Amino acid sequence: MVGVDPGLTRCGLAVVDVEPNRRATLIDVKVIGSEPDLPLDRRLLVIADGIDAWLDQHKPDVVALERVFSQLNVSTVMGTAQASGIVIVAAARRDIPVALHTPTEVKAAVTGSGQSNKQAVGKMVAKILRLDEPPSPADAADAAALAITHGWRGAAFGSAGAAASASSPRSGTSGLTPAQRAWIAAEAKARSVKSR
Repeated sequence: MVGVDPGLTRCGLAVVDVEPNRRATLIDVKVIGSEPDLPLDRRLLVIADGIDAWLDQHKPDVVALERVFSQLNVSTVMGTAQASGIVIVAAARRDIPVALHTPTEVKAAVTGSGQSNKQAVGKMVAKILRLDEPPSPADAADAAALAITHGWRGAAFGSAGAAASASSPRSGTSGLTPAQRAWIAAEAKARSVKSR
């Protein structure tokens, strides 16, 4: 799957393979950049060409994209929204589904806390992907975190196997991070409460 941290100046891209046991492996990472002094149409074209090439090269089964949310800096939100639109259209042209995840959701999935800073996310991304250091720059690490988040969310949440893995120390979960185990356990608990 491909994770995209959208932006006009720096658009982070990461391809991550997530196995059914939630083991994640970084396949490729890249940042597409456009110069701020270029006209907007040219900047959008640079991003569009880069996204097209990336999707054609990697042929992902899904694109995980950061959901645009309100910030104090309106120009940043606009650039993020414009880049997001390009990614969504590029995926739609290839019949690739797009999943949107909020920054808080990504932080919680990767670190166990929705309040984590970029440095903490980067460190956990490196640990999860078994890297010596986080992908650089931070936009690339954020893209990897998005792909990891989506991969984990789609990996049999609520199934008996997931619940058992979360609760049993002998079930082969030693490769999972504490955040992964906590997420599986919380999801299993929430489902059991709903079923009562």
